[in-house]
Amino acid sequence: MTLKHVISALALAAGAVFAPLAAGQDFPTRPVRIIVPFAPGGVADNSARVIADKLGQRLGQQVLVENRAGASGNIGSEMVAKAAPDGYTLLLGFDGTLVVNPHTFAKLPFDTVRDFAPVTKLGDAILILVAHPSVPAKSVAELVAYSKTQPGGLAYGSSGTGGTPHLAGEMLRQRTGANLVHVPYKGGGQAIIDVVGGQIPLTYTAIATSQQYVKQGRLKAIATSSEKRSTSLPDVPTFIESGVPDFVVASWTGILAPAGTPKPIVDRLQKEIAAVLADPEVKARYEVLGIEPVGNTPEQFAAQIKADLAKYEKVVKQANIKVE
Repeated sequence: MTLKHVISALALAAGAVFAPLAAGQDFPTRPVRIIVPFAPGGVADNSARVIADKLGQRLGQQVLVENRAGASGNIGSEMVAKAAPDGYTLLLGFDGTLVVNPHTFAKLPFDTVRDFAPVTKLGDAILILVAHPSVPAKSVAELVAYSKTQPGGLAYGSSGTGGTPHLAGEMLRQRTGANLVHVPYKGGGQAIIDVVGGQIPLTYTAIATSQQYVKQGRLKAIATSSEKRSTSLPDVPTFIESGVPDFVVASWTGILAPAGTPKPIVDRLQKEIAAVLADPEVKARYEVLGIEPVGNTPEQFAAQIKADLAKYEKVVKQANIKVE
């Protein structure tokens, strides 16, 4: 090989090394879209909208939130899975879509692990089990005991079949032997209304949708399924404190890019999103939504996704949950 060939080869190698780095430094040069695979107005949608403006300021480009609802989040998720891996089309990932749907749907148009590059988890929406005040139980142990006295079981409402609140109830039933019967609703809001009205005794839901009723005494808080107590309802114990070991079920949202997105771009996005999540104004708005902000690394987020896929596979199989 001549000296000229050696120099050319070295130049090509250097280009290969520095091209991704340059991509990260130059990114973005046009607006970035966050695809929310649900209708506007919910906790998942708002978790993206709260960060959009400040993220745009840090990136130097507008960040647009675009809703592509349908099929329990599958339509919008597929759109991002098939998008160009350049960082300009991102997914507002939701645990129900990414780690539950793969087990409850017979077929999905995407593969959670293969088709996405996790960027960072935005936060955990803490779930809570609440009861109508007429339910004669103040703790998890008392509720489990009371449920076993009910011939037809104790009904609990959720936002729908296969959602994280549904699975949380199934996990509680499987772990404690509680005699619980699932009542699916088309959204957690209606389930809350029916428990407040006494139509059903229990619901598993996000703290954001129930805390006002708990504070007013119109609902009785049994426990939260988080590692530590919620700052919104600090007097409510966790399931772990209540004697159910390792019972942690949080409904999370996060940002993902299409698989193959250059690592420097993923790292830049993670860095800027984490900085936005640390902003006091954003933290305050997340608290209203009942979300604990996170902003972890791509590797940490990817590890949780894989762990949750395995955890929920066992729950879904044992409960034989299927979505048609």
